[in-house]
Amino acid sequence: MKQLRIRTLAAVFVVAGVLSWAGARLWSAVGTLPRVPLAAPIVLALIAVVLLSTALSLRARLKAQRERRPGAKGVDPLMAARAVVFGQASALVAALVSGMYGGTGAFLLESLDIPARRDQAIYAGFSVLAGIAVIAAAFFLERVCKLPEDDDNDHGGAAPVA
Repeated sequence: MKQLRIRTLAAVFVVAGVLSWAGARLWSAVGTLPRVPLAAPIVLALIAVVLLSTALSLRARLKAQRERRPGAKGVDPLMAARAVVFGQASALVAALVSGMYGGTGAFLLESLDIPARRDQAIYAGFSVLAGIAVIAAAFFLERVCKLPEDDDNDHGGAAPVA
């Protein structure tokens, strides 16, 4: 399983942001603008919380397993792999969505004197912040599920904990 790369996520964010900004300019020329839903930052924040809670749970279970505590519940390797894949997919989607809302928010910065557009810019800004939280939680989850012997490998592959 390949590790998440910040360059890939940054590229997705920038490309989506530029396309969204250009689309918002074009759409505004028609006289309207697509709305940034209030639910966007809320949903992204919920995904970040799910990823973070999964990572913390797995980390606690792995620590108990390493310390050989009696009654410690082990971690199924397939479950850890699924969690990592979910985190990676969430990070890619969050980079895309954050880029889209970031581009729209950048366009909306030109017209903050209009209350409706100011609200949309705020929602877009919170969406970008929540998307960054999803990406950070995905990186943390990936780090928790990485095998200790993979730290010294040069090829950068992350494997779930067995």
